[in-house]
Formats: sequence, structure tokens, C-alpha cells
Amino acid sequence: MPPVDHELNLTTQAILTYGSWALTAVVLVIAVWMGTRERTPFYFYSTEGMFTHFTAFDIPQPIWTHSGYVVLYAAPAIYITYQIARGTMTRNKLYVWAAITLLESAAFEMIGINGSLYSYWGPHVFRIFQYPLVIGVLEAAQVICFAVAASQLRARCTGQWQLLGMFVLFPCTFFMANFGAGWPTIIAIHLENTSTPVVAVATLVSIGFAVALVRAAASFLPQRSAGNAEDRVSIPGTKHQQPVSGDAGVAAKRST
Repeated sequence: MPPVDHELNLTTQAILTYGSWALTAVVLVIAVWMGTRERTPFYFYSTEGMFTHFTAFDIPQPIWTHSGYVVLYAAPAIYITYQIARGTMTRNKLYVWAAITLLESAAFEMIGINGSLYSYWGPHVFRIFQYPLVIGVLEAAQVICFAVAASQLRARCTGQWQLLGMFVLFPCTFFMANFGAGWPTIIAIHLENTSTPVVAVATLVSIGFAVALVRAAASFLPQRSAGNAEDRVSIPGTKHQQPVSGDAGVAAKRST
């Protein structure tokens, strides 16, 4: 059963809410500036004083979840896609950013969990300060998959309005990573007669699936960084096709 009688820590809630929304504002400003320049399962403790905006599955959803997602997911993705477009993001660098995203997510969630803001209930294993390690691995995988997929979409867009497809792309990559790779863990912790060994094996399988997703995403990137603008033209994911007219009709013009 979820810890329904656990008191919500209002101080931690205030810190995460105001802090994450402040960081969200910074990320949004950076995202708008870059766009203009380039033209291109939880259980939240519910109690009186909780900042909420809707309830799903009988669990009130706090407003800091949206700003938290921007900080944890959007910020690394913006940087990764920027480096991919420049031709400077290699496979090894992507692995480093996967690790950074994991550490960032773990630090953020450890504060929330140990600050009595929410918890991951259930027989999870491999917990660090009550934080299930598998959650961070899955989150890192989905950020990497989204960033690479967004870069692929951007490379194939002939108009800026087509980038609205990222609003569909994000939930696709989000659920693909968290449910597609996380299903062994999800099933194991909800088995009627589950056990620690079963959950441990399922968790390791989920982690393996998440690592495989990151490796698959990295296959779209070069092993070495482009040395100059001419090299970048040949890098997958950095080509932008733009129709141009000429004497022979309409041709495809490639530019970085």
C-alpha cells in the first residue's frame, strides 16, 4: 500500500517548487534565445498545503513536477541537440551526458525523497538513499533517446512548423524508455507473490534494456567530432534539406 498517512514536508515542497520553476524560466529563456538565433511511477505525499493542479489515478499531482521535468529532461536535451547540430557530439560524449543526466536526476530525486516530498513505494531494490537506481537509468535513457530523435526530426524538417512534432515525439520516447525498457521491473514489483531475487533480476534486465537504448541512439552519431564545416556535412543528423528552385527545377540543397 502507498504511504498515504505520511506527512508532506512543506518546506521541501517550497524549495523544489520555487527553485525548479526558477530554473525552468532560465531554461525557457535559453531555449527561446537559441531558437531565435538558429531559427531552428511516483506516490506523492498529499496533505493540507500541497500545491496541486489535477489528480490522476487517485494521486494529486504537484505543480513542481512540470518544472522538474524541464530541468531534468529539457535542459540536457537542449545541449545535446545543439552539439549534434554543430557536429561536435560524438558517441563517447553522448555516453558521458547519459551519465551526467543520471547523476542530475538522482541528486534531484534524492532531495525530494529524503525531504519527505514523495517516495517510490514498492519492493524496489538497488536503492541509494531510498532512490531506486533503475529509475535514474530509465530517465537518462529517455532523455538521450529524445535528444537524438529530436535531432533527427530537425534534420529532416523543411519548415519550422514541422518541429511541433516534438510535442508528439517526447511522449513517444518517454514511454518507450520507461515502459519499453522498464516493463520487467514494473511487472516484478507488482507480482502478487514477488520476491527480492525476482525484483533484482527484473531490475537488472530493465537496466540492460535502457543501456541498449542509449547504445542504439549513439549509433546515429559519429565516433569522432567533425573537424570543420566541410566534415559536418557528412555527419548523419546534421543535414538540413531545403528546396531551392533553379533551371533544372527543384533541387535539394544541403546545409548545416
